[in-house]
Amino acid sequence: MHDVLPLARLGGFLATGLRDVTDDPAALESTGWWAVVAGFEGRLVCARFDRVVPAPAAPAAGWRGPGAGEWVSSLDREGYTAGVEAVRRQIAAGEVYQVNLCRVLTAPLPGGPGGPGQDIDALAGLLARRHPARYAGSVRLPAHGVEIATASPELFLRRDGRTVESGPIKGTATGAEALLPKDTAENVMITDLVRNDLGRVCSPGTVAVPGLCVPEPYPGLVHLVSTVRGELAPGAGWPRLLEGTFPPGSVTGAPKSSSLRVIRALEPVARGPYCGAVGWVDADRRTGELAVGIRTFWIDRTGGGPPLLRFGTGAGITWDSDPAGEWAETELKAARLIGVASEGQAASDPRGSHHGADLAGR
Repeated sequence: MHDVLPLARLGGFLATGLRDVTDDPAALESTGWWAVVAGFEGRLVCARFDRVVPAPAAPAAGWRGPGAGEWVSSLDREGYTAGVEAVRRQIAAGEVYQVNLCRVLTAPLPGGPGGPGQDIDALAGLLARRHPARYAGSVRLPAHGVEIATASPELFLRRDGRTVESGPIKGTATGAEALLPKDTAENVMITDLVRNDLGRVCSPGTVAVPGLCVPEPYPGLVHLVSTVRGELAPGAGWPRLLEGTFPPGSVTGAPKSSSLRVIRALEPVARGPYCGAVGWVDADRRTGELAVGIRTFWIDRTGGGPPLLRFGTGAGITWDSDPAGEWAETELKAARLIGVASEGQAASDPRGSHHGADLAGR
């Protein structure tokens, strides 16, 4: 797969003609158009492209996904609900207020290494047609270990000159009428965390919350979304912005440092690109848009065996959390997208047709 054309399809642009790749965030303050992928554990890939044009529709033909029954989860139902109870004990002890607890679903891709139908851009095309999302796109850099298709609904960072904005999502249900008081409380808590994060890199007095807990509908579910905005302090750019805000607060918890410790203790596998960031930066125009790496698939070719397709799903855990309900939320977030990516899966049912209420839970 290393001989396929590198590309990025992000923000309405198609970028080709790869010029260089770096892990130095200072490059985003230089020149050119960059695709950016930041893994949750800190790996950063910035790829500069020479040709950037308005993006045509991604190809939807040619993708061969895994079989619907081949997905396995890093945490099964029992393990996940036990993790929810462990978080609640940490909350009772005063260690944290909220933790985003996640699991990673994995399935082998058919055809072996380099097999037909493994183009991540084709999966992005399928997602764009069957599960449209505001920050959808793909990054294909197989020589650098990056093959990602995202249908993310969540803004991590948008920059326009000195103005920066974040759009944390907390609170998910099948409809607005199903949202709980717990969802609102969780959103307010994480919005305050994001406000504090931006306050580290913005001029004093400029950070504001112009939108709080606004319901937004998406295919098969509804989210509560807030907006946090500020003006970068003199001398601050992408390096300080990423240092002050990453990983995104909506997928960690509060306080962030304590929640990261709990995540490391309870989650058995690394998240990788999931819950990191994916997007683009135009260094010449001092603009950019990074999405939170949720609703995101990536191909993992590092194991030496068949390439694996991975997908993460999770839920925010608070004292009021019901373990069974939090498991169901992870199911709701995953089922439709797993259905699209899986060979032969119907994509019209928001829960998919795989295992009913126990998607990849074994």
